[in-house]
Amino acid sequence: MSSSSTNGQWYPPEWPARIRALAAGELTPVTPRLAATVMLLRDTPGGGPSVYMLRRRTSMPFAGGAYAYPGGGVDPRDEHWGSGGRRPGDGWAGPSRTEWAERFGTDEATAQAIVCAAVRETFEEAGVLLAGPDESSVVDDTTGDDWERDRAALVAHELSFADFLQQRGLVLRSDLLGGWSHWITPEFEARRYDTWFFVAALPEGQRTRNASTEADRTVWTRPADAAEGYDRGELLMMPPTIAMLRQLAPYGSAAEALRASAQRDLSPVLAEARLEDGQVVLSWPGHDEFTKRVDVGDSARPGAASASDSAGGGTDSGVPDSAVADSATGDGSTA
Repeated sequence: MSSSSTNGQWYPPEWPARIRALAAGELTPVTPRLAATVMLLRDTPGGGPSVYMLRRRTSMPFAGGAYAYPGGGVDPRDEHWGSGGRRPGDGWAGPSRTEWAERFGTDEATAQAIVCAAVRETFEEAGVLLAGPDESSVVDDTTGDDWERDRAALVAHELSFADFLQQRGLVLRSDLLGGWSHWITPEFEARRYDTWFFVAALPEGQRTRNASTEADRTVWTRPADAAEGYDRGELLMMPPTIAMLRQLAPYGSAAEALRASAQRDLSPVLAEARLEDGQVVLSWPGHDEFTKRVDVGDSARPGAASASDSAGGGTDSGVPDSAVADSATGDGSTA
């Protein structure tokens, strides 16, 4: 569980002890796992986009009870484009693998796997598929039993995403994605992710649904409304989640946010930790609101964050519905 404070920042009480262990050379950082997360947007009648969010089950060992976006780890099989001698250009529309690699600062195989993970995880967790019969269309319905069988096979790793697309004769629409940000889990965390965040607009005709076994609730919410819920301590979130809500809030439409993504800085954000005047100081460069100062002697206690924090610890996982009721559509199961 996370320590409690005035806002909803996820901050596990064991972090200060792990920070001290890392500084003392008693902790070896875990290699972060590549991952992709998608902020799915749709325009609202009142103006401005809403974003699709899910609440992680409280039983989850990492960030249980926190609100997040659909996403998950990269499948190494997605570095290879299907089977049966498929040519590199088959089944792929939009920016090339070379262009994505240049955008990410990585090799083409890794870039391909990251983009595949973004599209696959959105389908696995939200039932939304950014793919179509050709490079200018998108499937309009993924709710049938045959789609569900394929989705379940992807979740179970019985089917690679490239093979799924090939079997259905679909083209991955990488042009519907916009790279937004890049965050790496702090070195002292036991579960680490090297995560690429994307924006995408909900395709016309498709519906979202809570297809994830890791979520107990889903909502469509305006970024500003969700950020206000976080500020009141009603919505628990990890730093990148709330940071991106604040970044999305000024945009007037999903299309506007997608256009802006081309100019986004994708330099990685990695938390820094140090010991200073008897306190553990944790900060995220460029994001001062998340700086934490915790007394070393209090590090094992929940609620140990000092009064000088510029950002608080988490709330408990019971999140009031009022925090998102104004912009949620039921449980978020329909678009």
